[in-house]
Amino acid sequence: MNRNPPLSSANGEQDRARTPAAVTSGNISDEIRDGEASVNGGDGSGYSSFSPSDPNELLLRQGPRHAPLTPLRIVRGLACLLVLLSTAFFMLIFLAPFCCVLVRIFSRHHSRELVAFFFGHWLAMWPFLFENINETRVVFSGDRVPGGERAIVICNHRTEVDWMYIWNLALRKGRIGHVKYVVKNSVRDLPVFGWALYVMEFLLIERKWEVDEPLMERYLSSFKDARDPLWLILFPEGTDYTEQKKLAGQELAEKKGLRKLNHVLMPKTKGFQSCVKNLGSSLDAVYDLTIGYKNRCPLFIDNLFGIDPSEVHIHIRRIPVEQIPSDANGCSSWLYKAYERKDELLSSFIKKGYFSPGGSIEDKLPTSKSLVNFTGVAAFTLVLGYLVASCLWMKLYIGLSCLYFAIVSHFGWRSA
Repeated sequence: MNRNPPLSSANGEQDRARTPAAVTSGNISDEIRDGEASVNGGDGSGYSSFSPSDPNELLLRQGPRHAPLTPLRIVRGLACLLVLLSTAFFMLIFLAPFCCVLVRIFSRHHSRELVAFFFGHWLAMWPFLFENINETRVVFSGDRVPGGERAIVICNHRTEVDWMYIWNLALRKGRIGHVKYVVKNSVRDLPVFGWALYVMEFLLIERKWEVDEPLMERYLSSFKDARDPLWLILFPEGTDYTEQKKLAGQELAEKKGLRKLNHVLMPKTKGFQSCVKNLGSSLDAVYDLTIGYKNRCPLFIDNLFGIDPSEVHIHIRRIPVEQIPSDANGCSSWLYKAYERKDELLSSFIKKGYFSPGGSIEDKLPTSKSLVNFTGVAAFTLVLGYLVASCLWMKLYIGLSCLYFAIVSHFGWRSA
C-alpha cells in the first residue's frame, strides 16, 4: 500500500491551542451563520485553479495516477458513458410518466417505490463501473450501518464526484433507489440530467435562505411518512474544497474565535437544522461520512476512464437521531464539532493512507450480480430503442414525454 509522506503536526497543535470554549457554546450557530455565505461561495469549479500551500494537499492533486490514460481506456470509458446516458434517457422517457404521473395520482408511496426500483437498477451501474470495471478499491471503516434505516447523510466535499461514491454504500444497504440529494437549482433545466433529478425527487435549492427555507419545509413535509425509505444526503460545506475557500474559512474562524479547519470548509448549518427539525421524529439516524482519496482527488473524467482514484476510503459514523440536539444552537454546535472530527480524520488519512487499519468492513461487490444488472438494463434499453425505431407512435410518445419533463422540471410542478 502506498503511503503519503508524514504531515507536520505543528499547525494542528496551534489550532488546538487556539480552540476556545465558545465552540461548544450556544453562540456558535450565530457565529457560523454570520459568515457561511461569504466563506463557502464561489463558482464550484473544484480544483481547476488551485495552488495549495500544504505539500500533502499538493500530493492529492499531483500524486501518481491509478492507471495511465490509454486508447483502450478512452474507448471503454466512452462506451460506458454512451450506455449510461442512453439507458438513462430511455428509462426516463418511457417509465417515468407511468411512475411519476399515473401511479402517483393514486399513491405517492407506491409511485416512489416504483421509481426506486427502476432507477435504482440504473444507479447500480455506476458502482459496477467504479469497482468492477475500473477496479477502484472502495474501503469502508467505522460503524457498520444496518440496512433499512431512514437517515440523513452528511459528507465532506473534496471534489466533484464525492456524491457518486455514496452510491457504493447505498447499494450495499439496499437504499440506492432511495437516495435524495440537495443540489443547486441551476441544473434543473439540463436535458436528461435535470429531468432525472426531478423524477428521483432531489431537492433543488437557490442557496438563498429566505427562498430555500419555505421550499425545504414543503419538500421535507412530503417525506415524513415512515413507510417511504429515505437517505437524504447533504454536503454542508455547500461547495467542493479549494485552497482559497479554506483560507477564507480560516480567516473567519479566527475572527470568531473558532477552531480553524484545514481539510474541510466551514459547514453551513441552516439546511441541516431544517432537516433535523422537520424529519427528526421519522428518522432512525444521521450517518456522518468522511471521504478520502488515494492517490489523487478524482474528477468525473478520471472516474469515467478509470485513471483515478486507486482507492476511495469512506469512514462512517452512525449517530442515533435522538442524540442530535433539536434546538438551533445545539444543532449548529453539533455539526461544527462533527466537522472538527472530520478535519482530524482527514489529517490522519493524509499521514497514514487509511482511516482505520484492518481493511474494509463491507464486502466487495459481486461481479456476477453487477454484470447481470448491467446486462439487464442495457438489454431493456435496446428493446425500447428498437420499438422507437420501428413505430411512429413511439416517436410521438418520446416527443411528448420530453416536452412534459422539460416543462415540469423547469417549474417544479409535481402531483401531491
